[in-house]
Amino acid sequence: MADIALEALDDMPWERLESALGHDPAVELRRALRGLAGKGAAATEEDCDPLFACVALGTGRVTSVATAVLPFVVALAGDPDMGARATLVQLLTGLSEAAASAGEGRVDAGWPGAWHRHRPRLLALLADSLPEVRREALPLAEGVGVLLERWHAETDPTVRLPVLLALGTAAAGSADAGTVDRVRAVAAEVLRTGTPVMRVAAVHAWAAFDPRAPVRELDLLVEVLSDPSVRPGFEAIWYLPDVEGAFTREDVVSWAAHLLAGAPQTALAFVVRLIDAARRTGDTLLCRAALDEAWQLLVVRPSAAAALLPLAGALLADPDDGVRYRAAHLLAALGTRAAPYADALAALLDDPGEAGFLEGTVGDHARWALTRIGDPRALPQLVDRLYAPYQGRFSRGYCLGDPRLPEVEDVLTPLRAHAEILLPEVRQLLRDDGVGGSLTCPFLRVLQTWGPAAAPALPEVVALLGDARYSGDAVDALVAMGAAAASAIPAVRRCTLLDFPVDQRRVAWAVWRLGGDRDTALRLIGEAVLAEQEPFYPPMVLLGDFGPAAAPYADRVRHLMEHGDTWLRTRAAVALWSITGEPEPSVPVLEEYLTPLAHGDDSYGSFLYALQALARIGTISPAARAILRTVQGLDQRLSTYRDYRAILQDEEIRSAINDVLALP
Repeated sequence: MADIALEALDDMPWERLESALGHDPAVELRRALRGLAGKGAAATEEDCDPLFACVALGTGRVTSVATAVLPFVVALAGDPDMGARATLVQLLTGLSEAAASAGEGRVDAGWPGAWHRHRPRLLALLADSLPEVRREALPLAEGVGVLLERWHAETDPTVRLPVLLALGTAAAGSADAGTVDRVRAVAAEVLRTGTPVMRVAAVHAWAAFDPRAPVRELDLLVEVLSDPSVRPGFEAIWYLPDVEGAFTREDVVSWAAHLLAGAPQTALAFVVRLIDAARRTGDTLLCRAALDEAWQLLVVRPSAAAALLPLAGALLADPDDGVRYRAAHLLAALGTRAAPYADALAALLDDPGEAGFLEGTVGDHARWALTRIGDPRALPQLVDRLYAPYQGRFSRGYCLGDPRLPEVEDVLTPLRAHAEILLPEVRQLLRDDGVGGSLTCPFLRVLQTWGPAAAPALPEVVALLGDARYSGDAVDALVAMGAAAASAIPAVRRCTLLDFPVDQRRVAWAVWRLGGDRDTALRLIGEAVLAEQEPFYPPMVLLGDFGPAAAPYADRVRHLMEHGDTWLRTRAAVALWSITGEPEPSVPVLEEYLTPLAHGDDSYGSFLYALQALARIGTISPAARAILRTVQGLDQRLSTYRDYRAILQDEEIRSAINDVLALP
């Protein structure tokens, strides 16, 4: 093992050393190191696993085991006859990063000295004979000076490119203007004379310390990334340390789009131009990648819709399944704005095309798009198609942020006008899948939003009152049906609810809403509001339904409005207005929850509830009106989601803003 004798392994007190996780037997390190040395050129990445397990990178600690193993790993990594050298260098760079980021007292006292002693041999790895070792060793370079030396000495493009990127990162962390100028000169030279792929890398390196660089070089990025002949060049040389395999041209498209995040209009121009170029050349992979970045822009910036709408509409006719899938999903998210493409979407209802690991088919997304437009051609088989992903399963798998199938409630809730057509399928599924079904509660919540239009489903809903998992949603659905569900009162009185103290109050409230005794319900709910200890299900919302009849409890409601948390204050404000009929002091309390959003806060739930409450009360102050106009003018989705739900929530909040601004 280079110049470290194997006998030295036996001299180490492995059993007394502290492992990072506290349970890996450090003594096994001796066996692992002997095994690596014995295998030599035949050693593999898997043979290094015990070393990684014992030092446990990612725990925020560097223990005595890491200090003890350091000289042996350095020796093995520098041994030309070792087969797993690149992996061992990854272990060294990981330990270096762990030591740099670990908190005070979390690095073994002997580590700094050991690392300093071996630093010459560590830096020698930067000039190793193997390109993969030199590449993995780049994080060990300390400062721009060492990296510049490597840049001028390096000839292998698979190392030269990551050196260039590392120079950009190092310049970004330097406060010395001269150092930054030296790196800028390197990037500028590559932009003038480099190969197309290296020129794109130069833009990325420059962007690390000058975010405007990608904006200035937009034409270059589009030209190179949209040239099909250049595509293989990315996979040939675009490597990074500690990343398995090369980056594809499509990976770099995504990376370049993120570089433009601070310039949204330029980012939009970037993806639009790539899509246009891909359509001209038939470059399917580029079109998919650019559509993915277009989607990420759309879920953040409402202004992106105007440019992306016609592109997505045109791509519905693309021969590639993945392109049509993405185009249909984008149009579905755009809702009524996609109405000009309704016929093209209807023609895709039976399209079985899929997009790799993304959820659903082209037809599924086309059907959803038609529902968002309000086109009745989407209605046949809609409920069955929504249920299909759950058939035989309780849930689905997807990645947040990727295009995916919408939730059942998001599709059906807006379709109350078509309840008569959709109810037979919903009722059938409640009968077939009601007990233990994965969509039972979502279907019940849909029926609740449909209100009286859902009354034909009364038998199916009543049948679920005996199951504590669904009875709460079933009660809410029955109450929403109104007088048409009055016959369910005896069943509601007997229903099984989860064993919380609020249940009898909620049942009494539901019975009253269906036509039963009001006084009993008011007394039970009023007593809960007066109680010192808040129940699990706060009865404040229920109390507001009684209006002036709840006047004996107004003082308590006012107290909770003034001293409760956000949830309780806003609900109490609405209840107090309902009881007294007076906008003051409820309106000022609700308006408090409008201000934060104008200053970058993301409390969208509180903001929306306050808006809806103000619309009910019917008045707003001039100051709040000005705040809403500020929020209305923001070019950002009013949502913390980063998938299609961002657009739905943004639409809902902006609609509520319009309602409030329309108040006299």
